[in-house]
Amino acid sequence: MKPLGRALKAWQPLARNPGDPISVLQAEWAQIVGDDVAANTRPAEIVRDALVVVTRSSAWSQQLAFLSERVLRAIHERTNAPIGSLRFRVGRVRETAAPGMPRKRRTSRSRSAERVVEPAPSLEAAMERFRADVAAAQRAKAAAGWKECMRCGARTHTAPGPFCVPCGNAHAQERDAQVARLLFEAPWLGYAGIAPLVQGLTPQQYGAVRLMLLRRWRDTLERIRRSARPRVSTRDRSIASSYVLLKSELEPDRIAPAVVRDLLGDELHDIFYGNQNS
Repeated sequence: MKPLGRALKAWQPLARNPGDPISVLQAEWAQIVGDDVAANTRPAEIVRDALVVVTRSSAWSQQLAFLSERVLRAIHERTNAPIGSLRFRVGRVRETAAPGMPRKRRTSRSRSAERVVEPAPSLEAAMERFRADVAAAQRAKAAAGWKECMRCGARTHTAPGPFCVPCGNAHAQERDAQVARLLFEAPWLGYAGIAPLVQGLTPQQYGAVRLMLLRRWRDTLERIRRSARPRVSTRDRSIASSYVLLKSELEPDRIAPAVVRDLLGDELHDIFYGNQNS
């Protein structure tokens, strides 16, 4: 065991989790919205897919609400946080300088030289500066060949497809949900029948959703089987039917009772269909 003094000398505080979206946003906030806006606002928390921004006054909340689309675009360009909307709350932003103390001038480094940027004299001036900064950044990224996300308009140089990372994730979730709904309603369609209905669907994506549904439905059926007094709902019956059709990959008119019993097992078959002859 190390002596306490040596252990204390070697101890260092843990850095904030770099993968935490709110930590990334707080660290990058001034770069995302500009120094003037960052001095009067702060990202507080992420609730579902909404970023809660604390502002110094309702006037700041209102102004930022008008520019939500630009702020979200800037967020998507700087981070991979899955944020789809902004919510505002008036509250304490940060400590201000004591009365009579001069405010430090902030500096902003350009490509050619370092320039001094004075704080904006008013809220309107700060928001106008933010608009100009966003427009200038968009022009610079376009000139550098950054691609524009087809969904939110943010420019990115890291996403391989037509979407930025957050929009790409959202698109994939929507695609998978559409495939899952089709497989639940018409599991006999298979990839050949569903691909024309879901734009850009690949066999690998279809296979992943199919496997996920089979596992989820099997877990549901197992819970019913283990129940002392199973109560079978209409949805449970639909799940059992869809499971058999998707697992067998047969059309409904080709499913024989023996196939159903083989895929469900004797106990589940009797729960759903009684002691029918096989």
